[in-house]
Amino acid sequence: MGCSTTFLLVFLSWLLFASRTHQLRSYETQVLLQLRKHLEYPIPLNVWENNTDDLCNLSSPPHMSIKCEDDSVTELRIVGDKPAKVSEFRGFPVPNQTLSPSFSIDSFVTTLTRLSSLRVLSLVSLGIWGSLPDKIHRLSSLEALDMSSNFMFGSIPSEMSRLVKLQTLTFDENFFNDTVPEWLDSLTNLTTLSLKNNRLKGQVPSTLPRISTLTELGLSHNLLSGKLPDLSSLSNLQLLDLRENNLDSELPPLPEGLGRLPNCLGAAAIAGDNIMVDIRGNCFSIEDRDQHPSRYCKDIAKRRSTVKEIAVLAGLLVYCKKHHKQEVLIQHIAPKVKQDDPPSGISPELLANARIISQAAKMGNQSALPYRVFSVEELEEATKNFDPSTFLGEGPMGKVYKGRLENGTLVVIRSLALHRKYSIRNLRLRLDLLSKLRHPHLVGLLGHCIDGGVQDDSTIHRLFLVQEFVPNGNFRSHLSENSPEKILKWSDRLAILIGVAKAVHFLHTGVIPPSFSNRLKTNNILLDEHGIAKLSDYGISIITDETEKSEAKGDTTKSGHVEKLQDDVYNFGFILLESLVGPIVSGKGEAFLLNEMTSFNSQDGRLKIVDPIVLTTSSQESLSIVISITNKCISPESSNRPSFEDVLWNLQYAAQVQATADADQKSETTSRPSFS
Repeated sequence: MGCSTTFLLVFLSWLLFASRTHQLRSYETQVLLQLRKHLEYPIPLNVWENNTDDLCNLSSPPHMSIKCEDDSVTELRIVGDKPAKVSEFRGFPVPNQTLSPSFSIDSFVTTLTRLSSLRVLSLVSLGIWGSLPDKIHRLSSLEALDMSSNFMFGSIPSEMSRLVKLQTLTFDENFFNDTVPEWLDSLTNLTTLSLKNNRLKGQVPSTLPRISTLTELGLSHNLLSGKLPDLSSLSNLQLLDLRENNLDSELPPLPEGLGRLPNCLGAAAIAGDNIMVDIRGNCFSIEDRDQHPSRYCKDIAKRRSTVKEIAVLAGLLVYCKKHHKQEVLIQHIAPKVKQDDPPSGISPELLANARIISQAAKMGNQSALPYRVFSVEELEEATKNFDPSTFLGEGPMGKVYKGRLENGTLVVIRSLALHRKYSIRNLRLRLDLLSKLRHPHLVGLLGHCIDGGVQDDSTIHRLFLVQEFVPNGNFRSHLSENSPEKILKWSDRLAILIGVAKAVHFLHTGVIPPSFSNRLKTNNILLDEHGIAKLSDYGISIITDETEKSEAKGDTTKSGHVEKLQDDVYNFGFILLESLVGPIVSGKGEAFLLNEMTSFNSQDGRLKIVDPIVLTTSSQESLSIVISITNKCISPESSNRPSFEDVLWNLQYAAQVQATADADQKSETTSRPSFS
């Protein structure tokens, strides 16, 4: 009997201990460590340094706390040492105040949204700067969000209206300079809204009184003007802080619970321990009494407007100076074209004002590749008059040859047959845009040759594109069992996939107009002598978009299929799939692969379909991350597919997880005792 009692007590004690102990999943631990890196290792997070195995059960220091439930982070609070004390902020990093110029708020929030169970998030005085991205709405479980005393500017993203569980929203002491959002009434559980000490302008939205749950409303120290809406419906309101704005007109009815305003409109009304109204520093009137003389109100409005104009002007001057020093990040690449030559698909205005958001100066030897116009004679000499021995293959757009220029440089020459009559002017404009697409993971374009005349009304028969020669074959050949000595292990495959994803992300977001339909296939991914991936056949749609569109219109039964083929995310999904299963399995066709996707969900299924090289060189977690993003990429519904930014983040995270697993395995191997 005594043994049974002792066992029961031990068992109950263990249950009590287990219920209070939360072991965080390795995935979320890695996300937290990535956030620490994004925030440039703030002092409050030093405690994480040697406790990565047990972040949930740390004794919380004063400026940091983590709470977990069911192995997931539900609460994260960090207070840094970078309060937003500067009087003016112009959108650029401030030494010793903001995070560094390399900080990306977009990447930071992307990482943050991986903590999908977060209910409470407080990131205060961390020097976070930039425009808050829409994707913050992915934290759909949030109940409290506090990002006070940072350097966020622009507008409060409208997608936040989807955070329907939100009860507290605090963005005090930032630099938001748009209007107070109209959509705030979508947050039907909101009790506290505090946007104090920003640069918000315009009127207080008429939708605000619809948030019947509000108990605290703080809009002080902004640039709000005009009439205040009737707030009498906010029966739960206990704190109303409207100080130091430029609100005018007669003061509307306030909720009864706030009590009566004092006779002096310049004072704060306090109706109890927890009830306060403060409207000082405005231009209200009530019962024929003005809060301030009209001259004061005009002077204040003029002074605030002047300060704002000076700040904007100073910001523009700093912006121009900064970008002049960087040799202009946004480059205009083409003169305006006449309106008499409008190609459908790409408007002449868009072509004429096309620009590259280029970082070529930071991209290594790509910027060193010269671009020029070749003559037909030069290309004939380089290919021995297009001798069959120089023929490399033929694609849907034309033939490909290998050539050697007069200076000994090996090149690839693509011959494109143009099925549409272009004017010389229009074609050159397109080629000018194509020539500016420079990225370390794009095959470099060295020049072009137009065969068919030089006059603007000439008929163009052929177009030759001259590209750099990439010597180490294509990605597909390195996945094949036909070359076992060349087959790539998992970490090498991830490096190639990340390189290609970076290139496509650049084509989608780094050029205006963007370049889609980039013919993404494993045999269009080439490897140089160092194993670096370079995407070939990109941007051809800039030249051929008219032909493809006319062909698509001619066969309406294939319109859905054509749309899929033109979706780079969808096609990249099949590159991911081929990286997982190898070209032999992928060669069985799209329908077969889609049916087999369910096999990825079980260990036995993976053993059946995943390439054995991948299985033996990958960690389960890294593999699962890539399988998950692959499933999303090849979703039949285009609206369900991720952005390339999300694809890239997942691949980089999978590579990080794999690198950690490889390092752990190596450490175990070297530390294992040997017996001889």
